[in-house]
Amino acid sequence: MKKYLAVALLLCALASLTNAQCFQNPIKPDMTHCQDNVDNTWHAVGSSWRNSACWDCTCTGCCAGFSTPRQFPDDCVSEFDAKRCEYIVHKKNDPTILCPIYSAVGK
Repeated sequence: MKKYLAVALLLCALASLTNAQCFQNPIKPDMTHCQDNVDNTWHAVGSSWRNSACWDCTCTGCCAGFSTPRQFPDDCVSEFDAKRCEYIVHKKNDPTILCPIYSAVGK
């Protein structure tokens, strides 16, 4: 029983080390091109690109091209800037005042 508990704890620890902002795409050995799932554009195997949803991709998968703020002061708000592919954290009542980010996930 102790052995199963140890394995379960190890698996939980490993899950926290993975990047949840990535996904994999299967490719076949004879493929020369792949299609982006968001933009429906075609790319050569071995190339990399950023799509319109701000994902950094290769034919084998994509990862978020940005970090998502998780902790910042309560009087601030997080807004995504799609043109710059980044979150901006600013005061709720004054968007010209930027706020500190204490933790973020991704990228």
